[in-house]
Amino acid sequence: MKKAFVTGITGQDGSYLTEFLLNKGYEVHGLIRRSSSFNTDRIDHLYHDFHTPDAKLFLYYGDLSVSGQFMDLLNSIKPDEIYHLGAQSHVRVSFDLPEYTGDVTGLGTLRILESIRKTGIKAKFYQASSSEMFGAAPPPQNENTSFQPRSPYAAAKVYSYYITRNYRDAYGLFAANGILFNHESPRRGETFVTRKITRAATQIKLGLKDKLYLGNLDAKRDWGYAGDYVEAMWLMLQQDRPDDFVVATGETHSVREFMERVFAKLDLDYKKYVAIDKRYFRPTEVDALLGDASKAKKLLGWEPKVSFDMLIDMMIAADMELAKKEKTLVDAGFCSNNKNFND
Repeated sequence: MKKAFVTGITGQDGSYLTEFLLNKGYEVHGLIRRSSSFNTDRIDHLYHDFHTPDAKLFLYYGDLSVSGQFMDLLNSIKPDEIYHLGAQSHVRVSFDLPEYTGDVTGLGTLRILESIRKTGIKAKFYQASSSEMFGAAPPPQNENTSFQPRSPYAAAKVYSYYITRNYRDAYGLFAANGILFNHESPRRGETFVTRKITRAATQIKLGLKDKLYLGNLDAKRDWGYAGDYVEAMWLMLQQDRPDDFVVATGETHSVREFMERVFAKLDLDYKKYVAIDKRYFRPTEVDALLGDASKAKKLLGWEPKVSFDMLIDMMIAADMELAKKEKTLVDAGFCSNNKNFND
């Protein structure tokens, strides 16, 4: 039985990757942050008490800003594959917390790589790189496009990308970078723009909310489905030699287009409900991201399965179910309907 160690296991990608690996017969070990409240909602359906014989998922408290623990964990687990997904991953927030973002998103990668080197384990390492690294570079972007980061988050990811390549070249580690373009799902965090839109639109449809505030509607992104993208991560670590790959759909859509489609599918006129709040604009914006994943298609045999419209339908359906539950609570008097249910 192969063993995998996953940082960021409670996030969107971590949950889909854990499902994928468990279905492949892996034993999965994940790093989670200690919190006074449970933050494992996305993986609760996968977890079995570790005392039971069918337990295949094991969780450990830790933090990417602390280095010593990784050597102990890796020596104890001895994973065959390491998927480093953990980070402070919100681009807008990185402008407010640049030092923290650099420490966790940038140096966190170094701490794991150094632990692999010092322990001498023969694990294959996957680094979750980001299309945000391309920044101001004109589209389409591929593995040969120069990085022009436009945020502290993107700059930290560029550091992680190059330190991963450096450890691969200097120490012979099997270390691969997956340069993933935007990928969404019903499990996306509610502060990310796609989920923010589907969440608010379904609440507006049921009378739970009356306004949605957004920032730059003209930013264009290459949006795919997170469940498709975790397969590409796994495929990168099944190769004979480590390499770096862009993972994308090859289509670009604006935030405005995403918003218009969501509201149209719910028979709502977005002009009545959507307002612009300049606080959501970034100090330096990334205008357009469009990925060329031809290398991944040729060498990994990977292609996206879920289309843009299918993704939107999936997210609307999940958030409508959530909104219906909220509506039930409001109607029963357990929550007040202040027209801004989750603000």
